[in-house]
Parts: sequence; C-alpha cells; structure tokens
Amino acid sequence: MAAASGMAALIADGDAPDIGVPALTVTDPAALPAATPPPSEPVDLAYILFTSGSTGTPKGVPVRHSNVIAYLDHVVPRYGTGPGSRMSQSFDLTFDPSVFDMFVAWTSGATLVVPDRRELLAVSEFVERRGITHWFSVPSVVSLAQRLRRLRPGCMPGLRWSLFAGEQLTLAQARAWRAAAPNSEIENIYGPTELTVTCTEFRLPDGSWPDTANSTVPIGRVYPRLEHRILDEELVVRGPQRFPGYLDPVDNAGRFVDDDGVVYDGSGPLTDAHWYRTGDRVARQDGELVHLGRLDQQVKVQGYRVELGEVEAALRALPGVEDAVVLAVPDRSGHIDLFAAYTGAATDCGDLLDRLRQRLPAYMIPRTATALDALPLNANGKIDRRALADSFKAGKS
Repeated sequence: MAAASGMAALIADGDAPDIGVPALTVTDPAALPAATPPPSEPVDLAYILFTSGSTGTPKGVPVRHSNVIAYLDHVVPRYGTGPGSRMSQSFDLTFDPSVFDMFVAWTSGATLVVPDRRELLAVSEFVERRGITHWFSVPSVVSLAQRLRRLRPGCMPGLRWSLFAGEQLTLAQARAWRAAAPNSEIENIYGPTELTVTCTEFRLPDGSWPDTANSTVPIGRVYPRLEHRILDEELVVRGPQRFPGYLDPVDNAGRFVDDDGVVYDGSGPLTDAHWYRTGDRVARQDGELVHLGRLDQQVKVQGYRVELGEVEAALRALPGVEDAVVLAVPDRSGHIDLFAAYTGAATDCGDLLDRLRQRLPAYMIPRTATALDALPLNANGKIDRRALADSFKAGKS
C-alpha cells in the first residue's frame, strides 16, 4: 500500500513500523514539517483508500477533491448538520464511511464524538451520555446491541438521525432501532468506495414500511447529480462522485462499461462517460432500488442458480432466528455445498432445516445450520464471511 500510493512519510503517534518511508512522530512537533501545503485543484487527489476485494489483494481507490465536494454538497444539507450537531464516529479510518463522519462534521461546524471500544459495546448509553444527534454505523451494530441487551425501547430519545451503510439493513434491525430511538429519522444509504462513500438513500417513512422479497430495507434512489442504469440486474453509476480509476490501471479492466454496454478492457482512455460497475444486484420496487446481493453471491448448486440472499431471507423469517448468513463452499472436486450460520433462540438445527424445507426447494437447503452466539465481524464491523467460509471449509476437511 505504501509503495502503490507513493506516500512520502508515515505519521505516527508512537513507534512506527518500518515500511520503507520516513516516519514523523506527532508527539515531537519539531519533527513535523512547517511548510504550508499548496492549494489544491478539484482534479487533485483528496485521499486514497485501499479495498481488499475478494482476492485479498489491496486495490488503491484514489478520490478527488471534486468527488468529495460533490458528495458533501448533497449530504450536509440533507442531514441538517451544523453547530450543535453531535456526530458519532464508529468507523475505523480504513473504512470510507469515516469520511462522512469527519468531513461532514468539519465542513458544517458539527462536533465529532469519538467513542472508545468500551463505549461501542454500549451504543445506547454512548448516544445518550454524549448527546449524540447523528448516528452512523453498519447494521451489525444493531444486532450486537440487541444481543447484549443494550437496545431497550425508548433508550435513545435524543437521537435525531440514524444512518446505516456497509451491508444490508434488515427490516427487523430497523424496527429494533426505531423502537429504541423513536424520535430519530432512519435512513439506509448505500455506496461502494469507488463512488465516494454513498450514492443512494432511502428514508423509512412514519407510516407503513416496504415489504421487500428479502426482508431488507431498500437502498432507495440514486443521488440527484448521479446517473445510473441497471444492466443484467447489476447497478452501474457515473457522475461527479465516480472515482477516476484505480491506482493500478490493470485493475480497471472489467470494472467499467460504456453507453453501448461494452465492458472496458483496459485499452484506450477511461473517461467520465464510462459507468462504474458496482458488482451489486438490484431491482426496482415501487420506484425504489432494493439490494439483492453481490453478483459473486449468485452460485450454481446441482445445476440450479441459487441466490444466497434468498436463502438468508428465508432463514431470517423463521421463528427464533435473528440473523443468518449462507455461504457456498466448494470442495476439492469443485462440488458446492451450502452452509448456514445463524443467531437467535432457535437451537435445534435439524428442526430449523426441516422448517426451511417447507419454504425452499431441496437444492437451496444448506448442508448444515450452525447456531452462533454472534456472527463474526471484520475490522470494519461487517459480517466476516471469509472467516465463516474458512471455518466451514475446516469442518468439511
């Protein structure tokens, strides 16, 4: 990452690892350069984030000042931040939603309130004790708070805005949060790093809520200044928030498409007219986009095409199940088995699969269903599907 980004120095608050560049320690002011940085142009890079992707090889995502400004021009007025607003920062700096927390606070005059790890385990107490008005996190935080019994009805009356992104927000999670924060607007927002944090929004109404096929909250509508299409169920987007292309041009091949639907192969110029392929499957319901899962979560089992998200939704609909993850795990011969992990009060895995057979065809039934106290989370707070897959593979061997 250091080599790919061309970084000139590492800024640290203590002992720094040796990564081949000079280290500047913030505890020693004399070591920090005194020069004023030159003014930036809109086409200059504001920051570079690295996303691991499915292969685990870091891909550099450079984001321009113009991308960030276009994003802030939309989200700052939408959420009414300003002096007196107190915003949470629940994301690590390696996860791009942290850009929302910091840049929205800094540009609007709001206060950024950083919890410690202990406070993140007691979300409602943190929100009330610190006077948080704007909360933003991954939906898994809701499930964790429920498991720890820290999400009582009415426990966050002062919260005005609640934003969720990073993974699918289930309707059950949203209901639990609405009960705990009855005076808060709840908005589900979506977007890959390549489109500058988020690019769609759906605000849950005060009246009846949508009933989606996979029991998740819609991701809503694309921001007004962006354009989008749905090509073979995949969402593609372009506009002022779209990044200029990966640090390594090799990574651009296959990730963009032109107006005629021709996939960019890496040859020729990459222009602003190219659409970014999100890799996410969506469908429209009552004018809103619903996230159906990743394209790479669509697998074939016994010759049948299976949507893992559909199996997960069926599991979550069973009594006693709070959350569920289904993974397709190949063996050495390439044969694919489905494995499920779930949380909740249901303890008899055999009975759970029997009830699932009443809802789904045989080829969609997982080989096993494992009850867990909690689904594992990665450093960004998302469900760690890779760790689950590794545990399933170990169980097969």
